[in-house]
Amino acid sequence: MLKKVLIANRGEIALRILRACKELGIKTVAVHSTADRELMHLSLADESVCIGPAPGALSYLHIPAIIAAAEVTGATAIHPGYGFLAENADFAEQVENSGFAFVGPSAAVIRLMGDKVSAKEAMKAAGVPIVPGSDGALPEDPEKALAIAREVGYPVIIKASGGGGGRGMRVVHKEEDLIRAAELTRNEGAQIFGNPMVYLEKYLMNPRHVEVQVLADGQGNAVHLGDRDCSLQRRHQKVIEEAPAPDIDEEARQRVYARCIKACNEIGYRGAGTFEFLYEDGRFYFIEMNTRIQVEHPITEMITGVDIVKEMLSIAAGNKLSIKQEDIKFTGHSIECRINAEDPDNFMPSPGLVKHFHAPGGNGVRMDTHLYSGYTVPPNYDSLIGKIITWGATREESMARMRNALDEIIIDGIKSNVLLHRDLLNDKGFCEGGVNIHYLEKKLGMS
Repeated sequence: MLKKVLIANRGEIALRILRACKELGIKTVAVHSTADRELMHLSLADESVCIGPAPGALSYLHIPAIIAAAEVTGATAIHPGYGFLAENADFAEQVENSGFAFVGPSAAVIRLMGDKVSAKEAMKAAGVPIVPGSDGALPEDPEKALAIAREVGYPVIIKASGGGGGRGMRVVHKEEDLIRAAELTRNEGAQIFGNPMVYLEKYLMNPRHVEVQVLADGQGNAVHLGDRDCSLQRRHQKVIEEAPAPDIDEEARQRVYARCIKACNEIGYRGAGTFEFLYEDGRFYFIEMNTRIQVEHPITEMITGVDIVKEMLSIAAGNKLSIKQEDIKFTGHSIECRINAEDPDNFMPSPGLVKHFHAPGGNGVRMDTHLYSGYTVPPNYDSLIGKIITWGATREESMARMRNALDEIIIDGIKSNVLLHRDLLNDKGFCEGGVNIHYLEKKLGMS
């Protein structure tokens, strides 16, 4: 097993990784910015190192500072968590070139799957179903681009090849708007992601967002841990997730599981990964692969009993997967509510002092958070401050437990989106299951 892991992240995911390391007897190094001296996991880690000032570019995104912290503390591996440098191929490459194990896939695989055009080509080769669209990059020649769009059929969506997080995409409903949309997306891609390449896909009108969790050891062994429904979104940001996804065609589900495992082995995948799909009319369409741990990984852990972070650490140490597909048993249903420090009415961030915090409890309730009474949420980072996760033998039981948990949680001193979650857990459409990705924005009057 790894001897000492540097956790190159902050907040709840840093604490989650630290707990897994402690269970495995792995020593830990916590890095932090000057704005994050109060983070809970700092006092629990074996060592902590300040890597820079509050701005992410000068701390959590500053590769030389993180590598230096690993060197001076004698770390043997680096876990990137999610966000920040987690899917940065250059970071993974520098970590391994510096003699440390990177807890994640190889730099080559991160590059392959980080570029949406090459990712689609790899998935198509593996038989993973993809959204109809341009075969590779959309040509800059206007006539060729228009011909492709006519063949696919409007509406279409133009996406930046290096995009992500809901940025770098435009929906086009009319032919006369296509070329301008492509130009704008190319410029955006070049400025934000350093990649001007764009591609075109059929815009599905009412799809759901369903993703498949996988684990692979890079030694020819891969398993799936089922699927999750992440359709309740606002501006492409997930709000509530559940596992398994309700009302999915079982034959289509099993086919896509098999294709995901095949793809993992063909690209030499290592670690935890997530294949993201749009699902409509009983069919799956690949959109991207996240080459890291996901925010919503706990709901998969709840229905499988598999500790995904511990498996990642073991794989990074060079071990084979500790489980086979036939070992994995799916039990019950799990739901996760993302708790953000934000105004529930206008979604503006709400940093500040947490005067009093009380976590919910009870049978089948888990809360992953770095909050505590007296902690000050800084204004410098993402507003996610925790996740409430519930499990039940049925979806209805899991939802009932979530309602109780949302009634119990206390976050005093700052605003949070708990009220929004309480509303959603009593929403008729959500309670029935199977809402599409536009449902929440329509409910909020955003579309």
